[in-house]
Amino acid sequence: MSEEVTAPLSGKVWKILVKEGDQVQYEDELMILEAMKMENPIYAPVDGKVAAIKVAEGDQVEPDQVLIIIE
Repeated sequence: MSEEVTAPLSGKVWKILVKEGDQVQYEDELMILEAMKMENPIYAPVDGKVAAIKVAEGDQVEPDQVLIIIE
């Protein structure tokens, strides 16, 4: 079953720290969003494999937008 990682707030994708196919563990840092000049890390909610990355560095994202899918 896949798990969607969504944006908790509006911001800009500053850095993506994983790539498709990477194995991740619960609470591994996946990416960093920049909002209001602050860096907000996004963590893996489950163990699994990164199936898809739905955004690119520099993209503007909105709350609840899907960022990464983990299988």
